[in-house]
Amino acid sequence: MTAGTKRRPKRLLAVAGAAALSLIALTACTGTGSSDKPAAVDGGGIGTAKKHVKITMMSNDAFAQQWQDQLVPEFNKEFPYIDVTIDAVPYTELLAKGLLNGTDPDPQYDLITLDDPWTPQLANAGVLMDLKNDAKQWTDKGYDWADFNAAPLASSEWDGKQYGVPLRSNMLLMFYNKALYAKAGLAEPTPELTWDQYLKEAPSLVQDTDGDGKVDSWAVGLTWMRGVLSPPVWQAVLNSNGGALFDKDMKPTFDTKAGIAALQTQVDLLKYAPPGATNYNYTEPLDAFRQGKVASIFTWGSAYKSAAVDPAVTTLTPDQVGIQTMPAGSDGASTHRGIWSGSVFKNSAHPEAAWTFLQWMTSKKGEVWTTNTLGSFPARKSTLASTPSQAWLAPVFTTIQSAYDVADKGQMWRPRSPESNAIQEILADQTSAAVQGQTSAKDALAKATDQINELLKK
Repeated sequence: MTAGTKRRPKRLLAVAGAAALSLIALTACTGTGSSDKPAAVDGGGIGTAKKHVKITMMSNDAFAQQWQDQLVPEFNKEFPYIDVTIDAVPYTELLAKGLLNGTDPDPQYDLITLDDPWTPQLANAGVLMDLKNDAKQWTDKGYDWADFNAAPLASSEWDGKQYGVPLRSNMLLMFYNKALYAKAGLAEPTPELTWDQYLKEAPSLVQDTDGDGKVDSWAVGLTWMRGVLSPPVWQAVLNSNGGALFDKDMKPTFDTKAGIAALQTQVDLLKYAPPGATNYNYTEPLDAFRQGKVASIFTWGSAYKSAAVDPAVTTLTPDQVGIQTMPAGSDGASTHRGIWSGSVFKNSAHPEAAWTFLQWMTSKKGEVWTTNTLGSFPARKSTLASTPSQAWLAPVFTTIQSAYDVADKGQMWRPRSPESNAIQEILADQTSAAVQGQTSAKDALAKATDQINELLKK
């Protein structure tokens, strides 16, 4: 995907639900929605002992409770007069709920956590505050925007404006079991390992480890089941060979020899996976890796702690598990960006307090705290260059920094478009059809191209 892609659609496609669509359409037609209003005044600032300011964030339910229980009390040590409520919202409801809240004259929420591809849609709807401009008067002088790595910060940028800041950064990475590589007589992987080399070595990693004559360990695990996060491995292979999903005019460019070969790589990896791997979503390959049943997995880096550190859920230890970027193509290593950002609604009644909360979370000091206490991946260069409080994080920090650089160079992220969700659904449908053996890689990508072209005409 070309970083400069800023296509303004003729019609905003909202896949998040009819109600949100109706509100946005009304706003666009009448010019009376929140998108036409200037950013709010400070809304009570950061409160006083006599009058607290109350703010509410809608957050992915995967981490909302942790934030409420641990992060908010820490924040209140410095800002005791801002009362923060973190409302847990299921992932599938967040985007629609955000669109509704942003166009509500009496909004319930001040803040939202955004998944990587959502910023363009919400920004085009005019419901988010441009933090570098609208909130400039409340930004601490020491905040240091330049300290953020480009890849995670760009997740919440659209059309030259900064609508969010990275709260929980993630990258698609490779974990490998050192003992299983040694047993197969193979050298441990390095970041220079290519996809071709990986596939050549894979048969050796299908092993009988206990000598009973039966295979009990396989080469690879990843998400093969259909889902919006199933296309990233295919895309990572394509990107590593210099390919892209779209050109600068938002025309699909993946139905090529390189695109077909990349999808065929994901299909071929199934040959070296455990029985039933076509049903692997996120948890299944991770469980197989923890139990020593696969020698490597391609998964989100945030899973490293549960894969290699936490004895309650894994049989492995950090010295047994390697972590690095995914194999390389002709243009270098591969990865895929997945960032949760925090944004302030433009119609928030308390924008200064809301931005103060986000600043604290993502400041140099706050990020070190969230990394060491909550295990969140940092986005700042200074954090990644520091010595972590726990030894197992040292190779993780090195790998994350490398992955950010790789992602930024190869623009390895989901489509940047107000129609991103709909595009991702099409890619998930068609790439999954190839993986499940329902069609060929060639036909899958041809169909995906036709469907996306039709979508973008509307």
